[in-house]
Amino acid sequence: MAIELSKDVRKEAIASIERYFRENMDEPIGNIAAGGLLGFFLEEIGPAIYNQAVADVQERLQARVAELDLEVHEDPFTYWHKYDRQAKPRR
Repeated sequence: MAIELSKDVRKEAIASIERYFRENMDEPIGNIAAGGLLGFFLEEIGPAIYNQAVADVQERLQARVAELDLEVHEDPFTYWHKYDRQAKPRR
């Protein structure tokens, strides 16, 4: 599954890459090169990050599903219990 970014997110990511190069590298990077680097990262490293995120979500969901029985459990056959507690002992 290819990782796609919206036009606005892609634009911000490219600007961020350009700024990173300006502030941390000896030479700046142009807009086209930054877009190419972003595309490389999305294709090469993006799936690993995506897969980890999916695994994290699965783990959290499985934990919630495991707790579901405790949260919504109802005991069956309780109708008569309320009458047994209210009933006076017969003599």
